[in-house]
Amino acid sequence: MTEHNELQRTMKSRHLFMIALGGVIGTGLFLGSGFTISQAGPGGAILAYMLGGFLMYVVMLCLGELAVAQPVSGSFQSYAATYIGPSTGFMIGWLYWFSWANTVGLEFTSAGILMQRWFPEVPVWVWCLTFGVVIFFINALSAKSYAETEFWFSSIKVAAIVLFIVIGCGAIFGLIGLKGGEPAPFFSRFTTDGGLFPNGLSAVLFTLVMVNFSFQGTELVGIAAGESENPEKTLPRSIRNVVWRTLFFFVLAMFVLVAMLPYQTAGVVESPFVAVLDKVGIPYAADIMNFVILTAVLSVANSGLYAASRMLWSLSKSGMGPKRLTPLSKKGVPVHTLLVTITISGFSLLTSVAAAETVYLWLISISGMVTVVVWMSICASQFFFRRRFIAGGGDVKSLTFRTPLYPVVPILGFVLYGAILISLIFIPDQRIGLYCGVPLIIFCYAYYHLGIKNG
Repeated sequence: MTEHNELQRTMKSRHLFMIALGGVIGTGLFLGSGFTISQAGPGGAILAYMLGGFLMYVVMLCLGELAVAQPVSGSFQSYAATYIGPSTGFMIGWLYWFSWANTVGLEFTSAGILMQRWFPEVPVWVWCLTFGVVIFFINALSAKSYAETEFWFSSIKVAAIVLFIVIGCGAIFGLIGLKGGEPAPFFSRFTTDGGLFPNGLSAVLFTLVMVNFSFQGTELVGIAAGESENPEKTLPRSIRNVVWRTLFFFVLAMFVLVAMLPYQTAGVVESPFVAVLDKVGIPYAADIMNFVILTAVLSVANSGLYAASRMLWSLSKSGMGPKRLTPLSKKGVPVHTLLVTITISGFSLLTSVAAAETVYLWLISISGMVTVVVWMSICASQFFFRRRFIAGGGDVKSLTFRTPLYPVVPILGFVLYGAILISLIFIPDQRIGLYCGVPLIIFCYAYYHLGIKNG
């Protein structure tokens, strides 16, 4: 272990792009999309993902300006501490770390359950331990090792979605026959059983909360900026490309799903993607999608461990966390923060077994709420950064990446995500995130002012 204090810039442009794209394509799309379709109907589901994509675009525009101007591993935590206030940066950093540490544990559990399809006699905890050790060593080896693994994980997911869209569109328009001689649906699902919005537009607004959670992970590009080569060149390109490609994949995949499946049954099947492939008659459809979803789960665990360890390292380096966690390995990896994070993930695994109906569900609800709070902080940080930059005599034209329509874009993003946060009050399944998350936020502010600031 070495005492040098700077992370190494070893990630290339292709790594950065796939980290951002792969961070979004996960179980939220492969499994959670069925819920959105069943609640909002065919037109409502597509509209919900388009609105969710627009909100993501607003946040990425704000993060782009900040990350290109100041490419640091702490990313939005450092920006919040600098431009909103140290206590807010403290709160954002610790909640974000806690959120990802628990999510990593959940993903290992999900991977273990998926493996039982092929190896039912092997206990879930064995797979959790196996995948946990592998993902830990991938991250401990080097930042480039993590990035290369994530590149291939993401490539598999992207290839699977492209293939799914091609096959699905062929089946919709009669170019590929359906199992049992069923006629091609064309646009019939959009005009029958209540039409585009069978449950009204209000259903779209409520599903928007779940859709927003599907887009979490795009902010990883900001954290990875601290270890990327030439961030001023690679970041703008990665951000612009990932937004429209994400929308392309999500909206087209959603179109295939709603055109092929009755919306009433979409939320009942294990994965709507499996149901579509099964209707087309693809051999081993369930096994193929099980493998793709397993890849998505391990990808999220891989990225989550990376993001959480860098956030904890940034907190420690800035005096907001234990100083003994700051040393780096010879490859520039914060191994101490990796160990702490994987340990907390292990505890969350125990919680999922011992109290699956209570504590662990609370932790996942908090993770969703934390995502909204983090994205609000990114919008607010960009607003105050630009204002301070101009007040200090800076020329906006000198910024390599500029958030357009300032201050409309950051204010719009902050207000819309604030509305989503408030809407959690009216969604019983998500309300627990506020009940647990708000006290945690208050605790973080209080601990900073009583323990860190005056310590």
